[in-house]
Amino acid sequence: MADVARRAGVSMATASRALSNHPHVASQTRARVLAAAEQLSYVISPEASRLAGGVTGRVAVVVPHIARWFFATLLEGLEWVLRDAGLDVLLYHVGDATDRRDFFQRLPARRKVDAVVVVGMPIRDEERDRLELMGVHIVAAGGQVENYPYVAIDDLSAGRQAVDHLLFLRHRRIGMIAAVDPAEPGWPATPGRTLAYTAALAEAGLPADPDLVVTVPWGGLSGADAMSRLLSLRDPPTAVYAHSDEVALGAIRTLRRAGLRIPEDMSVIGIDDHPMAELADLTTIAQPVHDQGRLAGRLLLSLLAGEPGGGGVTVPTHLVVRGSTAPPRV
Repeated sequence: MADVARRAGVSMATASRALSNHPHVASQTRARVLAAAEQLSYVISPEASRLAGGVTGRVAVVVPHIARWFFATLLEGLEWVLRDAGLDVLLYHVGDATDRRDFFQRLPARRKVDAVVVVGMPIRDEERDRLELMGVHIVAAGGQVENYPYVAIDDLSAGRQAVDHLLFLRHRRIGMIAAVDPAEPGWPATPGRTLAYTAALAEAGLPADPDLVVTVPWGGLSGADAMSRLLSLRDPPTAVYAHSDEVALGAIRTLRRAGLRIPEDMSVIGIDDHPMAELADLTTIAQPVHDQGRLAGRLLLSLLAGEPGGGGVTVPTHLVVRGSTAPPRV
């Protein structure tokens, strides 16, 4: 900076203002400073600028999974918005219970970020306490976390859309494959999606048969196993509602290997509109995952700018009818 100022014939303060595009610098002076900087191959140090401004220019993003489509897609949308705003993203992958415990234990010492985004994971009380010790903005993306601004879908509404579709087709014996995250032992299956099933059946005057509900770890192979268990019943369901498309796709594999036709012998519906859902002709409830990441990024930028941003943003879902659902055989 001193070399640039000396070559341009200005003070360091003027050189600094010119390089940061400050409005109160004459255009001729700014041009002279920029020319000097180019001659000296000078670039502004982000670290020095952040220290001078009292901010880090970094955002911590905490995510339980990286390889899964939902998390990768949401992260892409979030990172795009933050990068466009000149913010760096520090990604923290807490893949198992040990990683998670160590991360939250060390978190308050990492006062090197301006905000934290928690992606698609519930926060326990002790973890919330650790987060709040940082004294920075916290946003939840892809799920609702109590006390924090969030961007998410309404799981209850999405589940109702799925089960109501099957009821509209006149299915009366509907199974559910509920999915739990293996990284969250003891945490219940997505509560809203489960409640949607029981509420829809009750509203339709149908009894809840516990044999028609199978809870498995999240994933396609688990969905395949769950469908095998449903097919082993004396009176199998005529339709199955899966908590996610990945689980539903696993269920479809089992049905095809059993020689059953979809949807003639069994209807299947999922939630997400995973890229594979269209290829498999799976009826689903679509959620805009990339948009959730972008909206979370914009919400965070508003908070960092001092704008009011309490509460949350609920993005809509909608039914996508494909070839995996039809009325039951008479």
